[in-house]
Amino acid sequence: MGLTLRQIEVIRAVMIAGTIAGAARLMNVAQPGVSRTMKHIESALGIKLFVKRAGRYVPTDEARDIFAQLQEVHRKVDDLQSSIRQLERGRGVELALGSVPSIANAMMPQAIAGLMRRYPDIRINFDILRIEEAIDYLLLGKGELVAMSYHLTHPSITFEPLSKGHLVCIAAREHPIAGRSRISAREIAEHPLIGIDPRDPYGAIMAGIFEREKLEYRTPIRARFGTTVCALVKRNLGIAVIDAFTVGGMADQGLAVIPISEDTEFQTYVAYRADAALSSYAERLVTTLRRVMDDSTGRSRGGRDAEQNGMEDGKNGICGIGKK
Repeated sequence: MGLTLRQIEVIRAVMIAGTIAGAARLMNVAQPGVSRTMKHIESALGIKLFVKRAGRYVPTDEARDIFAQLQEVHRKVDDLQSSIRQLERGRGVELALGSVPSIANAMMPQAIAGLMRRYPDIRINFDILRIEEAIDYLLLGKGELVAMSYHLTHPSITFEPLSKGHLVCIAAREHPIAGRSRISAREIAEHPLIGIDPRDPYGAIMAGIFEREKLEYRTPIRARFGTTVCALVKRNLGIAVIDAFTVGGMADQGLAVIPISEDTEFQTYVAYRADAALSSYAERLVTTLRRVMDDSTGRSRGGRDAEQNGMEDGKNGICGIGKK
């Protein structure tokens, strides 16, 4: 007969408590169940494990070696359970990940916060990367995944859809367009633009609309990162077109955010090595990040639909980025 872990637990509880009633209390089970289990074990083994002396159960001589090994098994089970508990908290785990700035600024911090609520002891190594840095970052093993604003073609990298987003226009509070409920590409092109670069994935969307509409536009200032774009727009040096992910979840930065009339939808991705499966921690992060991004754009689209129906959108003043 092979003993189950439950039977081992019962035998050990009787050893420690010295009585069936005490063992039942230790295990938080009914006393008759412990008694029946002990009778079944002794019957199946063909040896008596305990003798009753002065009202207590004492191990028999022939069972002492068994008890010593049971203690060792129980210790190993305790060690295993302790290791599992540590994994459940993320202890001893370091998750290295990267993101392009548009997702890194507002979306990724929210996702990391959610991950650390689930795994409070996990360590995070978070890098903000340009698109052209992402491939080397993954292939050189610097990180497990990268949140991307663009799909690249590479045989060693897997690209998995993350979330769909869209673009918005930002302006200083005192700018003439700040009070608009929405704005068209033609109206945007009438003002100096900050950060529009047709070679950029997000910039290419707006540049494509300008080209289709045969609209000329001016870009006297170009800036790569969102904080710089926000500072320039806030000083009323021009308006900017940015992604809605940068807008989502950020505090008021003194800027007006205006939905764009034309379709500016785009797809984002999570990239990782094709020859390696994501860890459970990385998978949890991706799931959380996707939910955060979907919620953010859902709120943004909801506000835009409300405006189109003549409803008040509250005009959240939030800064964004000019480039991915």
